[in-house]
Amino acid sequence: MKIISYNVNGIRAALNKNFTEWLLSENPDVLCLQETKAQPDQIDTMLFAEMGYTSYLHSAEKKGYSGVAIITKQTPDKVVIGMQFPIYDGEGRVIRADFGDLTIVCVYIPSGSSGEIRQAFKMEFLSEFEKYIVNLRKTRPNLVVCGDYNICHKPIDINHPERQNGVSGFLPEERAWMDQYEASGMVDSFRVFDQSAEKYSWWSYRAGARFSNAGWRIDYHWVSEPIRNRLKSASILSDAIHSDHCPVMVELE
Repeated sequence: MKIISYNVNGIRAALNKNFTEWLLSENPDVLCLQETKAQPDQIDTMLFAEMGYTSYLHSAEKKGYSGVAIITKQTPDKVVIGMQFPIYDGEGRVIRADFGDLTIVCVYIPSGSSGEIRQAFKMEFLSEFEKYIVNLRKTRPNLVVCGDYNICHKPIDINHPERQNGVSGFLPEERAWMDQYEASGMVDSFRVFDQSAEKYSWWSYRAGARFSNAGWRIDYHWVSEPIRNRLKSASILSDAIHSDHCPVMVELE
């Protein structure tokens, strides 16, 4: 199974940048999207249906904001919208699909970059999301939890880490949360295959950051330990340019 996760920073904008041609070329079994920034009636799911995909959408209540989706060739056994936590579900943050013994969770973790209130909201979300994953693993132990985590885990995951002190996305408490997440039995699939530096998935639109590769790795496929041995490959698809992020991919046996 080939699974791609992609923060598209607006699905309608991405569709105007040859997104469907890219999707045809990559041909994933499952595509997980974050930051769709659209209501269901604003997303032309027929475009995906014509390529053999069924779309499952979770939009934010606020128009033009947040939103996640799972677009899949294989019909899921079950789809669950949200964490059953209204304050977060109203922002369109989490969607889950079960395929046999495998569960895919698509998440768009809040950014805290706009100030203290949203940073506190982010930390509260992280706490509840960890509880959600721990609880889910009791009945669905084989998890792929992909999406935009808005956290660089280690210094290798961010350009010039010495300059990033006090910056949301690289705060000690955020990185400690990810340490704890990993210790709970979750595996950063990309790092199983690639330990090299300067591999990023997001670049600011400012100052030619993408051209100079002044990026951050904040998009992940974390998998639960029981399916580590099913990992076949993982990569960052940095040639795709429909967003300030690029897609990330994992393949499972």
